[in-house]
Amino acid sequence: MFERLRDALRAALDAATPPGDLRDLARQMREAVVEAKLSVQATREAVTHTEGELALERQRLADAERRGRLAAEIQDQETVAVAARFAAKHRERAGVLERKLAALRDEQALLERELAEMQAQLARAERERPSTEAERSAERAWRDLQQAGGARPGMDLRDELLRGEMDRAAREAAAEQQLRELKKKMKKE
Repeated sequence: MFERLRDALRAALDAATPPGDLRDLARQMREAVVEAKLSVQATREAVTHTEGELALERQRLADAERRGRLAAEIQDQETVAVAARFAAKHRERAGVLERKLAALRDEQALLERELAEMQAQLARAERERPSTEAERSAERAWRDLQQAGGARPGMDLRDELLRGEMDRAAREAAAEQQLRELKKKMKKE
């Protein structure tokens, strides 16, 4: 499914599709990533569940084999036969679960690789998406303002230093106020 979206995105980029369509494709890619994460999680849970089933089945097999040995020691042939039937059943079930577990682990590895690839492609698509006309216009306006001597918010170091000093002064004032209140409380007691 994701390959189809990736191909569609690539075709859209190549054809210089309007940005609105690219945003829609990127949204679809994000949704596909979410679905892939859910699939990975479901597969992990299935692996854990199957591991539990396999451990239980192996325990049942060991119990049946132990009962068969104990029955053979006391020469109870009927119990030996029943234990052998149960052991065969549990051995077969354990074999099926082992194959299922191996397949689930392979599927999990595949899904995790696909998810990593999808996330990388989505990040690349979002990073490489062309700017909208509004974004390009705003960027030009900021560059013009900076060339004229103005400062862009978040880009001026003096603003950042001033903001830090104001924050520190506010924290110190709050601490002083708390100290005064604490001293008042101490005098009352």
